[in-house]
Amino acid sequence: MKLRVRINRQTCRVELPGEEPSLTELTDHIRGTVLVSHGLSADTEFSLSLNGSELLSDAGQTLSSCGIVSGDLICVILPESAAAASAATASTSSSNTSTTGTESRRQQQQTADMTSSQSEQTSDILDSEPSVPSWEPMLCSEAEEGQAPLSLELLYHTAQTSSPSDAVMVAGNLLMLETGFVPQGSELRPGEMPDGWRSAGGVYKLQYTHPLCENSLAMVVGVCMGPVLVINATLRANQTVDTVRKLCLNPSSYVTDEWPGESAAAAFKDLSKLSRVFKDQLAYPLIAAAREAMALPVAFGLAALPPELLLRVLRLLDVRSVVRLSSVCRHFNVATADSTLWRHLYRRDFTDPDPSRSRDTDWKELYKRSYKLRCEHRHIVRHRSLPPFPRNPRDIFSSVPLPLHPPVPGIIGGDYDQRPTLPHGLLPRPLFDPIGPPQDIGRRPLNDFRRPRPMGGRPADVQRGFI
Repeated sequence: MKLRVRINRQTCRVELPGEEPSLTELTDHIRGTVLVSHGLSADTEFSLSLNGSELLSDAGQTLSSCGIVSGDLICVILPESAAAASAATASTSSSNTSTTGTESRRQQQQTADMTSSQSEQTSDILDSEPSVPSWEPMLCSEAEEGQAPLSLELLYHTAQTSSPSDAVMVAGNLLMLETGFVPQGSELRPGEMPDGWRSAGGVYKLQYTHPLCENSLAMVVGVCMGPVLVINATLRANQTVDTVRKLCLNPSSYVTDEWPGESAAAAFKDLSKLSRVFKDQLAYPLIAAAREAMALPVAFGLAALPPELLLRVLRLLDVRSVVRLSSVCRHFNVATADSTLWRHLYRRDFTDPDPSRSRDTDWKELYKRSYKLRCEHRHIVRHRSLPPFPRNPRDIFSSVPLPLHPPVPGIIGGDYDQRPTLPHGLLPRPLFDPIGPPQDIGRRPLNDFRRPRPMGGRPADVQRGFI
């Protein structure tokens, strides 16, 4: 029978011979083997327990009669003095073990440091050349200032650029490759520009095919016209040649003054903007035109969505955006004319007085009428918000104007606070009107020096009040 014996939080395994060992055999085995291994004498008194609280009384019974089976945990309960001595012995042995382990680890660390220093010295002696930087996959749209993709670095060095226009065309070739175009040229090798891509007079010519547009050839031609680089993209599909796009770039906006430098990261600037402009205005429209010329469905964008998904997107837009989207192309014009779309927009933006309308209702026309009525109502409400002022201010028989909303407070004190809605000329002016100076019969303001003196004789001495 195999048992586990625990003494002072330390567990060890005990194996008793025979099929039915007794409790006495277990006690003798613990006394002669386990106690000695824990630094206790064989004469130490102890008790056994199965659960740590109830002691087992030895009456010569078997372990199975006590409810002990193979694999059980037997707790050895020692007196307080014996338990303290056992704990001290265990701590001393553990400290000695930890000290020995610490010293061994320290020696191993010193040996490792010496080995690493020697290896570093050896590597410094052997490696006289600088280490090669590690490159990660990067697109031109992800490049920050002072960074460039590894593919652009390779093209920039192999192309031997001699002007900012050369550098922009090299970046344009990489952007075409990122979009999925395959360059056409004799003996084309990776990391190099096609043969004949640059000719005298500042003219560039590149040819591509695309796996989404088979049997079509796209040609990108760049011409330097002063400080501007004009790039024309032509498409040849179904035995016809059409000019698709024209892009004008200023090379100085994307190439620094250090363009003959050692790296593309130092030569280019604002690569993310160049990528966005080149792809949106040249590469993507070229693919769309090629697929349209070959009667193929659109491969990307909003127009490539199925009709049910496109209607779900249109339902999230406002009416102004839906109307503008309808003028983009024929496909969007047909999609925005759907009756279920306008029914959703009408019930979203207006309160339908007749929920049980027939399916033949022209919801778009109904939306137009409701929208015009709402605009007229807002105009009328805005016009009525101002009060109609009478033509003659002294005409007391004219209709009293409606008060402003909110009403304007009257003058402090007097009848103006009691009747703030009456016209200004209906009530007499108070003696101390804070709005302006007093006026005579001719409606002219009177100054203090022109007022008639109440009594004849000398004018009043203004300094007398200060004496």
